Amino acid sequence: MNKLNVTHAAGCMEDFDPNSLTVDQALGRIQETVETLAGIEQVPLRSALWRISARSVTCPSAVPAHSNSAMDGYAVRSADLPSSGEKALRVIGTAWAGRPLDGRVETDQCARVMTGAILPNGADTVVMQEDCEADGDSVTLGTGHRAGQFVRAAGEDIAEGAIVVPAGKRLSPTELGLLASLGMGEVTVVRKPRVAFFSTGDELRSIGEPLQLGQIYDSNRYTLHGMLTRLGVDLIDMGVVRDEPDATGDAFSSAAAMADAIITTGGASVGDADYVTDTLRQLGSVNFWKVAMKPGRPLAFGRVGDALFFGLPGNPVSVMVTFYQFVMPALRRLMGEHDVHPMRIKARLQSDLRKRPGRLEFQRGYLTTDPDGGLSVHSTGAQGSGILNSMSQANCFIVLPLESGDVTADTLVDVEPFYGLV
Repeated sequence: MNKLNVTHAAGCMEDFDPNSLTVDQALGRIQETVETLAGIEQVPLRSALWRISARSVTCPSAVPAHSNSAMDGYAVRSADLPSSGEKALRVIGTAWAGRPLDGRVETDQCARVMTGAILPNGADTVVMQEDCEADGDSVTLGTGHRAGQFVRAAGEDIAEGAIVVPAGKRLSPTELGLLASLGMGEVTVVRKPRVAFFSTGDELRSIGEPLQLGQIYDSNRYTLHGMLTRLGVDLIDMGVVRDEPDATGDAFSSAAAMADAIITTGGASVGDADYVTDTLRQLGSVNFWKVAMKPGRPLAFGRVGDALFFGLPGNPVSVMVTFYQFVMPALRRLMGEHDVHPMRIKARLQSDLRKRPGRLEFQRGYLTTDPDGGLSVHSTGAQGSGILNSMSQANCFIVLPLESGDVTADTLVDVEPFYGLV
């Protein structure tokens, strides 16, 4: 990995810095570095929600196991369907869900059948009861029916031996129900990563402490706690670390000894009191520390011992943007998940946006649906990286390309919905 070099660092307010990586380059380096955790565990289905499957699960038998009826009606032989006029069939019995008919449907016969019931032997088609005229033990059919209608074939849902849950899949309620339908009470998942995080800055105070002149409450740890909790990792909150070399070094050493990944906020720039990058040079290695993006240029990525390290900026919005674009994909990859990148869709911009070329920008927006079904996006207003309230008002990022300048209303732009993120 490359060691940190800040000799010719460009100021964070400049829009173009040839020493910065593009977002794609930074993501590529992270992807090359992060490997899935080796540890796995067997957990009950009720404890497996949002965990990542460690092994592919195959279907032990066909689903459904037998051909069954998709409707309440009458099971018939397709050869008995009339091509013209009407035809009467004799009812030989009833097939119920869970209680198959003990008998066989022969020529000019049929069986009453309920939804989900196994199709009686000899029958291959179901006629809905609404399309039949019943009279005692006789049923009359008209025309307009086709062979095989309203029948769920054996193995139609899942064939025997098919992969029902691939390795690297995040287990939603759907997967839990699917595994339960196969009689599986447990599933093998990748162990949860241990993530240590702390904030740096002498100006920071924890909630409940009185504020002195120039001090602020630390919001970043609460934001990180929420994002990490939703992601499903084991958290180690190390609090606020003072802007002192020894304190920063001790925090890094302690975190690296017990965590798979370390996240810091603040101190990743090049100021006189920013000790994170200096400490990282001594205790670990830095892969990169600047990305051509806004907000969030001073982003450090590297290792401390065996632990991944992410040094996020101190501004609250920058923390959230860099977490979602870089940390979350990395942690999801660490957890063994395969599909790790946020979804982007197109929406029509409803307001002019200011932008200077040189950085990929993530502006906060509000995504809505037009009366005609199209997608529109509005800016939430001021885009300062310290305006956390703008994230609360937003439901998406408006993603503006690195080379883009100002963008006018009615332009189609890329957006990343917050659904699934926040």
